[in-house]
Amino acid sequence: MKESYEAAPSWREWKLVDIIYGIVIPSIVALLIIGVSMVSTPSLIGLKYPLLEAVVIVGVPMLLGLIWNQWAGGAAGFLLGSFYALYYADQLYASQGHADISLIGNLVSAMLIGYIAGALNKRSDNYRRMLIAGGTSGIMGSLFVLLVGQFSPIVGEASVGGVVLVFLPRVLAGVIVPLIARAFLRHGALQNRRYMPSAAS
Repeated sequence: MKESYEAAPSWREWKLVDIIYGIVIPSIVALLIIGVSMVSTPSLIGLKYPLLEAVVIVGVPMLLGLIWNQWAGGAAGFLLGSFYALYYADQLYASQGHADISLIGNLVSAMLIGYIAGALNKRSDNYRRMLIAGGTSGIMGSLFVLLVGQFSPIVGEASVGGVVLVFLPRVLAGVIVPLIARAFLRHGALQNRRYMPSAAS
């Protein structure tokens, strides 16, 4: 019995797709991020903060929960939620002279989203299960943001528009992030099969 491995590609075996996905697309994304951050039109400023929230305290914790486990998702939510809360606390202090309890809602929401997504999915690559896990975690995270916002002198009682703004990025992430997580898991499984030893007689 011999163990044979499929050799990893050598440094000479570059393909056009490697350059596109490895250099071109990440560079375009980086330029877009820099461009959006430098433009100060009111419409783009209004778009930047929901996008920041959707990526930093919703998308990343949910993704890590789905592809790894609830502990990774919860820890990512805690760390990124803390950074997000500190950033906004600084912004609020500069403009209002004090921070606000609503930021705790964002922190707890990020932790819950990552943890619940991982606890319900258990690294499954079935899109329906991932969709249920992501959607449930997004809804639960939204409810906690709204709950804590009720105690905030700045946020106060949520209007219909405010409720939509809280739910929209989290529910959308619950639909989109599972697609990304599924691609990660499928790609990882393919790579593992590729480099695993195979028995040959």
